[in-house]
Amino acid sequence: MQPVTGLAFWRRRRPERAGFLLYGCAVAAARDPIFYTELAVPDTLDGRFDLIGLHVSLLIRRLRHDQEPGPALAQAVFDAMFADMDINLRELGVGDLSVGKKVRAMWEAFHGRARAYETALDAGDITALEAALARNVWRGAPAPGAARLASLARACEAALERQSLAALAAGSATFPTPNATQSPA
Repeated sequence: MQPVTGLAFWRRRRPERAGFLLYGCAVAAARDPIFYTELAVPDTLDGRFDLIGLHVSLLIRRLRHDQEPGPALAQAVFDAMFADMDINLRELGVGDLSVGKKVRAMWEAFHGRARAYETALDAGDITALEAALARNVWRGAPAPGAARLASLARACEAALERQSLAALAAGSATFPTPNATQSPA
């Protein structure tokens, strides 16, 4: 097999680069302090993982069923997320032998959550979305911000639908901010 050179190399890498940029957009959106202060999302590793997962799942949902390069971008965003999770676990001091198991557990958790959110969104069932978010983000504890988070997830879904595939392919995604005046739908 010959190495990929010239323009073919850069075309092949474009979805990967855009995937990392899009993942960065999702992470930046998930880090908004309002989630942790006003919505009372636990400011823990699990809470942060769940918010990143929610934003990434909405982004992947937008890309997955689009024309090319949408599906390739969706895969690149997923790959970027779990490459980042691997790095973060290593930086936290998780041993090399258990990183793979932990990343796999995170992968399975992400897929389960994404499936629950997508099922609720497909059905237009805000109550089911709110329940899925309460169950996953707050882990059975009181979830005072679940209704607002469900409303924001729907707003994110709508905002991502309005963004062009060209902008997304360039690595640019805009998520609505969870501002102080937003109320549940």
